[in-house]
Amino acid sequence: MLNENIQSIRKSKGLSQEELAIKLNVVRQTVSKWERGLSVPDSEMLINISEILETPVSVLLGEPNTEIGVPVDDLKVISEKLEVINLQLARSKAAKRKVLHWLFITLCALIVIIAAVLISQNSPYLSWDFNDPETAVVGTFFHAFEWFFFRLAPVALIGTIVGIVLTRQRK
Repeated sequence: MLNENIQSIRKSKGLSQEELAIKLNVVRQTVSKWERGLSVPDSEMLINISEILETPVSVLLGEPNTEIGVPVDDLKVISEKLEVINLQLARSKAAKRKVLHWLFITLCALIVIIAAVLISQNSPYLSWDFNDPETAVVGTFFHAFEWFFFRLAPVALIGTIVGIVLTRQRK
């Protein structure tokens, strides 16, 4: 919610990410991360954003501006809301990492299973009659698949193992 609000209000004020970043003394990538929901500004920075965008912090945080003139930009309230947003962001990142971790494990298992099947079959197409055009075409495709698989499988297997290690849950 915060990320969408920052982006929409920034655009409605006619500011680019670069212009907002310059006014906040940060790099453009920082503004981009806020707007994509990859990080959140701290409470002081949020106050600076609200001043530059001429918008109450409560509106940036997604609360409707019901009472005009009532100061809701209390630093403690802002900090608590940012803490909730940070917690949601951390949970989202953990869930994505877990999905990616299991994807790497599945891919690794799939590579091992395909290799085991190909090794156990011992290239059965070598004994086929290649005078028959259909058999020749299928045998050629099978041979090409096997050839590419055994050239790419070691690299893919190492990559998936590295992915498994990098995405494991840290305690």
